[in-house]
Amino acid sequence: MTGDAAFDGVLRQIDDSVPFEPGYYNESYLDRRISARMRRRDTDSHTEYERLLREEKAERQALMDALTINVTEFFRNPEMWAVLREVLIDLTEEKRRVRVWSAPCADGREPYSLAMLACDDPDINERRVEILGSDISEEALENAREGVYHTTRTTDIAEELAPLSNPERYVDRDGDSFRVRAEPRRLVEFDTHDLIRDGSRGPFELVLCRNLLIYIDVGHKGALFDTLEASLADRGVLVVGMTESVPPDRSDEYEPIDKRRRVFRRH
Repeated sequence: MTGDAAFDGVLRQIDDSVPFEPGYYNESYLDRRISARMRRRDTDSHTEYERLLREEKAERQALMDALTINVTEFFRNPEMWAVLREVLIDLTEEKRRVRVWSAPCADGREPYSLAMLACDDPDINERRVEILGSDISEEALENAREGVYHTTRTTDIAEELAPLSNPERYVDRDGDSFRVRAEPRRLVEFDTHDLIRDGSRGPFELVLCRNLLIYIDVGHKGALFDTLEASLADRGVLVVGMTESVPPDRSDEYEPIDKRRRVFRRH
């Protein structure tokens, strides 16, 4: 942890020139991401890195991409998706329109997973499902709209799609490249949204905000939860990350659908 004047200067430069609110994130997370960019630029001085941010638009964009929470995969935590399958079955039986929000959606794999699941399960009426994926990063959203993903040394797309009964129905494969097909794509829209600055959307019957809260400073988690709650429809379902939970002072407002998998219904 730094906490020195030079590091604070970097944070001020981010606040002034990058569309990102550093004050909402815990310092250890910011330090890790900034240090990674400093190593890439071969500098160990916060003062020098502040100068780079001030003078180079490309570095400001690179840092913005580094700060954005972008770790994702198709059907991340498959046990949660088994619970979500039942939630979507119930919602599409009960409602003529089921609005779903994935925020932040990174490169789109979570909202596309929702769309593929809706199309794959005959008990889910996918014609009633509308999915919004939003993110603060324009680059991430461009990748999401393109809908093309690649198997690498660390990412096996075919393995990620294994929960589907027939993955070939939903992606066109060309070697290690996978393009999402029209059937799931038609259920999904993407839009820019900053959960910190832009407030609520919706209302949505289902909101997924997974693996963001762990990076938010404890003093600001309440404000972020206010946004999520204001975006939920009456008795809407909220999904958070597997290492996250509803804040203790709000737990009475939620009933667990599956507490272990972090799926909750708001009273």
